[in-house]
Amino acid sequence: MTLRAVQAIGEADVVAYHSARHGRSIARSIAAAHLRPDHIEEALVYPVTTETTDHPGGYRGALEEFYEEAAARLAAHLDAGRTVAVLAEGDPMFYGSYMHMHKRLADRYATEVIPGVTSVSAAAARLGTPLVEGEEILTILPGTLPEEELTARLAATDTAVVMKLGRTFPAVRGAFEASGRLPEARYVERATMAGERTGELADVDPESVPYFSVAVLPSRVDAPRPSGRAGGEVVVVGTGPAGPLWLTPQTRGALAAADDVVGYTTYLDRVPVRPGQARHGSDNKVESERAEFALDLARRGHRVAVVSGGDPGVFAMATAVLEVASQDAYADIPVRVLPGVTAANAAAARAGAPLGHDYATISLSDRLKPWEVIAERLRAAASADLVLALYNPGSTSRTWQVGRARDLLLEHRSPDTPVVLARDVGGPTESVRTVRLADVDPAEVDMRTLLIVGSSQTRWVKRGEDGRGIVWTPRRYPEA
Repeated sequence: MTLRAVQAIGEADVVAYHSARHGRSIARSIAAAHLRPDHIEEALVYPVTTETTDHPGGYRGALEEFYEEAAARLAAHLDAGRTVAVLAEGDPMFYGSYMHMHKRLADRYATEVIPGVTSVSAAAARLGTPLVEGEEILTILPGTLPEEELTARLAATDTAVVMKLGRTFPAVRGAFEASGRLPEARYVERATMAGERTGELADVDPESVPYFSVAVLPSRVDAPRPSGRAGGEVVVVGTGPAGPLWLTPQTRGALAAADDVVGYTTYLDRVPVRPGQARHGSDNKVESERAEFALDLARRGHRVAVVSGGDPGVFAMATAVLEVASQDAYADIPVRVLPGVTAANAAAARAGAPLGHDYATISLSDRLKPWEVIAERLRAAASADLVLALYNPGSTSRTWQVGRARDLLLEHRSPDTPVVLARDVGGPTESVRTVRLADVDPAEVDMRTLLIVGSSQTRWVKRGEDGRGIVWTPRRYPEA
């Protein structure tokens, strides 16, 4: 307890505290040494905790009625001129029962909220390990969340505390395991109180877990490798088309867990710098060498994240890594590929829904395949009336491909066919606009631009007060 909390109890006429039906109150037990015989005690006993109720409003209705009655009891003391101290374990405004009184009384009576030590801080102190350090992100989660949601949150964060265990413990443990974080996880029960227990989360018997316990993922900075963790591996991750908003929780988790991050420097710059994590940037044209380097690190026991823009399996690093990993020398190195938001999906979402029906994805780069192959595929896709997502349309050394592709497509499509020109989607210089196929200007297209060419069914309409155009392709195709 803080000195101010002790002082406030000493100044109070009435001491109130919440409890379950059994009448025992952890908050009261913490403050017991500071209670006087002349204190008026108000035990605010919950009508239900985890059991069912026949209240007409259900569980929530029963609690709302209780909060109103409890607030009225405290208001009666306040109206009589008495000072009321409401006890709350931990911090009053942190998952605390007091906040329900505060919402109902603070606008009518002078109120002081005295902060307390949360179970989060107490648990970290009892574990004797840093909870969060430097630029790490701490996530606090209620164990009552669905297991899949817990899994996603645990995978995406650096450090975490999961509260409200008890009956939720099996699902919480499952989430730690599914997110790959179980070997790091610690357990703290009744921190700073009688019956305190700490240990590895994986070793805890689910039947022994009370409500007042927490699961902790401590700081990874300078942390030893968990004994239950396997050896090295390579995870190929997609960073999406731009910055952190486009990362999936699974990708965030893999990047946070990596010992080494390998990638093209432009994509590497999208990944947050973490203490103790080695970064290996390289040029965009050394994909095989980059893949071999990552696999060599993994062979030495490192967890390696190979970063790629967009989705790693779409004209990106997953193929390069898997091609090298298929060699006998790397046959025993685990390789995983985690999906990302593709440039085509990002551009389509900005424009509307041009990929709403069948579409083809084609790279216009002839660096790894002849232009004749590209032209043949463009003709085939165009004659099939597919929407086209065109990657790698042009660069400083490739200036004629866009014009050639436009002319070829005009042999199969109307000049009025909508074409979305999406550049730097999600980035600071984002530009998404729509033009007629006949009006596509190769000079306005570079390597950071993606083109989406509509089919005969694709619609380009103006809507809203600003007249902003949207492009969409109907899901139903007309019968012949």
